[in-house]
Amino acid sequence: MRRREFITLVGGAAAGWPLAARAQQSDRVRLIGALSGVTEDPTIRARYAAFLKGLQELGWIEGRNIRIEARFGEGDFETTRRQAAELVALAPDLILATGGPATERLLQITRTVPIVFVIVPDPVGSGLVDRLSRPSGNATGFAQFEYSLTGKWLELLKQVAPGVMRVAVLRDPAITAGIGQFAVIQSVAPSVGVEVSPINISDLAEVEHAIAEFARETNGGLIVTASARGVTHRELIVMLAARYKLPAVYSVRDFVASGGLISYGANFLDQYRLAASYVDRILRGEKPADLPVQAPTKYELVINLKTAKALGLTVPQSLLARADEVIE
Repeated sequence: MRRREFITLVGGAAAGWPLAARAQQSDRVRLIGALSGVTEDPTIRARYAAFLKGLQELGWIEGRNIRIEARFGEGDFETTRRQAAELVALAPDLILATGGPATERLLQITRTVPIVFVIVPDPVGSGLVDRLSRPSGNATGFAQFEYSLTGKWLELLKQVAPGVMRVAVLRDPAITAGIGQFAVIQSVAPSVGVEVSPINISDLAEVEHAIAEFARETNGGLIVTASARGVTHRELIVMLAARYKLPAVYSVRDFVASGGLISYGANFLDQYRLAASYVDRILRGEKPADLPVQAPTKYELVINLKTAKALGLTVPQSLLARADEVIE
């Protein structure tokens, strides 16, 4: 998504901007970079729209006092690194980073350009910040979840599919969060009476083969942990879960919108809106090191009843009552 596409995204709303926001101008146009580790699609565009709306409400208007340059890593680490280098070379005033891999690659390139990140699991454990309360470097932002949340995915899977006894956990072993999420799920497994095994999301052909082999035995289910690679290849993962009749729990709504069974995780639109407030504060002179990393304030449970029916599952009413969204 390049600059003109950001303008198109929000241009129709210009007439509704508050007069105060229109009048509030900076002495110069600020350049904001935006780096996402995933592929550009309607979902990421909706999140960027929420971010831009938050900026508008604070007086920062695309084409007036800010300019946006966006890059996408396509779920590939080398592409993400290259795009990060491109953005830093533009000498932006600040960069909005989506996901752990994007944030990590930016920090490998610059320790001076301010970075506001969103959707990053365990920023301290990943080495992106020193402390949540005082990050101390040039990056701060919004964590995706605490690792304890990942254990709830296993509990949800047992609630919606009580017969599941074996669970394959799709994770990206190349990122710290991939290892951490699996460790928590593995620690919870004995308490719910299931056996878990990892499937690495690195080679798609191997993923297809591993899921096919896993599905040869009965009473199986899937958990797809949070990763840029997983989100980028969600259509394939959801298709494989459907093909082999495997009930699956996902970390983000994107999968359920694509036909997955159930997801539980942070509300990302909320994170992007909140990120706008940090960008505003940094552009007005505050330092990332002084802004604490924040945990999610909103979580959402999304259930796809059409998929449940195709799998022959009856979703408990107690679970439906808790759902923030039910897709029928």
